[in-house]
Amino acid sequence: MPNVKHQKWWGWGEENVFFTYENKPAFAPIVKRAVGIDLRPRERDTVDFGTAQVPASRITDAQLAALQGISGAENTLTDDHDRVIHWAGKSVTDIIKTLQNRFDRVPDVVVYPGSEDEVQALVDAAVELDLVLIPFGGGSSISRSLQARPEETRTVVSVDLGRLNQVLEIDETSGLARIQAGVLGPDMEEQLNARGWTLGHFPDSFNHSTLGGWAATRSSGMQSDKYGDIAEIIRGMNVVRPGGIVRLRPLPSTSTGPSLREMFIGSEGRLGIITEVWVQIHRQTEAREVIAYMFPTWQQGLTAMRHIHESEVHTTFARISDARETEFSLATQKAPTSLKKTVSAKGQDALWALMRKRGWDTDAMCIAYVCFEGTKQDVLRKKRRVSGIVHKQGALILGSGPGALYDQKKFDTPYLRDFLLEQGVIGDVSETAAPWAKLTTVHKNVYDAAQSAFDELGKTGWIMSHMSHSYHSGACLYFTFAFEYSDDVDHEYALVKTRIQQAFIDSGGTLSHHHGVGAEHSPWMEQDVSEGGVQLLRGLFQIADPGENFNPGKVIDSPDTLHKALRNGEAG
Repeated sequence: MPNVKHQKWWGWGEENVFFTYENKPAFAPIVKRAVGIDLRPRERDTVDFGTAQVPASRITDAQLAALQGISGAENTLTDDHDRVIHWAGKSVTDIIKTLQNRFDRVPDVVVYPGSEDEVQALVDAAVELDLVLIPFGGGSSISRSLQARPEETRTVVSVDLGRLNQVLEIDETSGLARIQAGVLGPDMEEQLNARGWTLGHFPDSFNHSTLGGWAATRSSGMQSDKYGDIAEIIRGMNVVRPGGIVRLRPLPSTSTGPSLREMFIGSEGRLGIITEVWVQIHRQTEAREVIAYMFPTWQQGLTAMRHIHESEVHTTFARISDARETEFSLATQKAPTSLKKTVSAKGQDALWALMRKRGWDTDAMCIAYVCFEGTKQDVLRKKRRVSGIVHKQGALILGSGPGALYDQKKFDTPYLRDFLLEQGVIGDVSETAAPWAKLTTVHKNVYDAAQSAFDELGKTGWIMSHMSHSYHSGACLYFTFAFEYSDDVDHEYALVKTRIQQAFIDSGGTLSHHHGVGAEHSPWMEQDVSEGGVQLLRGLFQIADPGENFNPGKVIDSPDTLHKALRNGEAG
């Protein structure tokens, strides 16, 4: 068995890591109000794999022998457990289907190549034997980028790049590193940090996603305001294609035609398998501090975030939660367990009371977090500059205590989603980006769209949002929605999700800011990039992969399962 880390087969993250609410006194009441259910203690610590009903592998003896000849029998696996780990990503519907034994199309074999040469041999074999290859990194996709088409009859091979996990080279003069694509975020940072460097890319999925996955799905990280989205971080790459490798050198800029680098970033395996990536890296900073601010209203907070970006203070991140997300976030605070924490909690209650006396509507207030990095003097200077900006929008400075807590817990949210699933509640996310002038409209229209779906389903539902990434011309809005689901979960989820996605497009936003397209968002591609854009992509994929051997059905021309679920639900 290859020494490659995987998430648990039945949910997000690691075994024996859970969300619990018993020590959070405000959590159960807000869930009751939000989705209308009474919480019960967690009952599921794990799920026995013996309950999984896995379709048999369809691989032939000749195909298996050919693949074993490339990467070895010990790295070419057909056991049910490995195949289920690789059958899908970790969207909420992926997890529901896994727990309900509703496997659409499980890979027939999982191969763990140990070198770029082996990847080349696998790619060439896929064309020769007419196999379907699906690259696999950490398995954290929530846009159905990893599933084979349900109707696929050919042998499906999941190519797990987990053995390609090394930082190969650091150019310290240029601030560049050559890194294998299968390395998980924490393992990569550990190797870079040991030499005083960081990539600075920290998506929510950081602990369970890979550099190659970030490249293939056009990822953004929590600190992209400073370090850039993955498209800005990547300077060169190797992409294995039939008959040879496309090698893009790590150049600071170039004027040599349309950008091949940009073409491969976000291609989701349609154009080949990314094996190595040249990235720009940064020296680790002397000081880092996250400060929390409270704004009277969402609009004032959003204006402050725009002004921070326009001021060119160069924060590491600046994000703000709307009123609903602020309330929900505060409800996840633990009950005080020491005198110091008790005093702090009483101080917070007193502050809220004072704010109400001063005319604040504490149901409308919005919390923001701003991260500062650099020398100690840089951090102090930036904090003072931001303080002046936020004060003009009526903000209170809450300080570094709440900010440090946010920084510590930033990768834990998906465990809450799994907890809610056990309670019979879907909690999921969807994100977009739009110009500053349209953000307020996008926010309102998405709320209205989600509520219309909840009303149609006759459900008490919840939606909340935060602004997570800033750009010169706009920002990303990240929405979380939740509702109690029934046996008709496919239709219920599809109705809510499609209403939200359509609201993005209708309001002037993009269909996805950083989760990629996969099959989930493919139906909206023509509305997003135009009919001519889709035709151009279709022509590219047809020429680059005429046999449709490389992750077919992603980005465009995907099986439209969301709208199919809506039609099936209406028929029922």
